[in-house]
Amino acid sequence: MAGRRTDTRERIQQVALELFAERGYDKTTLQEVAERLEITRPALYYHFRTKEAILASVVDRLVESIDELVEWARRQPKTPESRREVLGRIAELLEHRWRPLFQFAQLNQGVIKEIPAGERLQEGMLGMLSVLAEPGDDTVRQFEARLAVFAVILGSVPFLFDMELPESERTAVALQVATKLISEN
Repeated sequence: MAGRRTDTRERIQQVALELFAERGYDKTTLQEVAERLEITRPALYYHFRTKEAILASVVDRLVESIDELVEWARRQPKTPESRREVLGRIAELLEHRWRPLFQFAQLNQGVIKEIPAGERLQEGMLGMLSVLAEPGDDTVRQFEARLAVFAVILGSVPFLFDMELPESERTAVALQVATKLISEN
């Protein structure tokens, strides 16, 4: 039974995020979320009382996965291979879990700033951006490391690039650019 409850929560989060991206966070109602899911409002309220609670839970899940990635990456040797692996894992998480929230966050920065989980998201992002840089690296290397992470993230957002590329090809190009940024000179 717990598995079904988790599946329902995840479906609610996914559908709500889709609606937030389509209609805008402020214009989306819980009634619309329930209708899209084909469930009653009381069934939705069983899992989430407000759309703020839905968004906070989505952001919390994202932050947890960012924290896990950062923790794993910090334990890796600082070799070119492990740095490429970090970028690959970021791309994979974007592909399978993060993309909808990142797209939502880019379009709704004000909303993200207003919720308590938004601060945790910002801290997690800063941790992820710095994971490829060594503390003793010069400023240029630290900047390149952060830009490499940004290249992978921004490569997953189709509307930022006026390019007719399929998603998989755009991701591959973003990884290629990111890898160049972290390559040894």
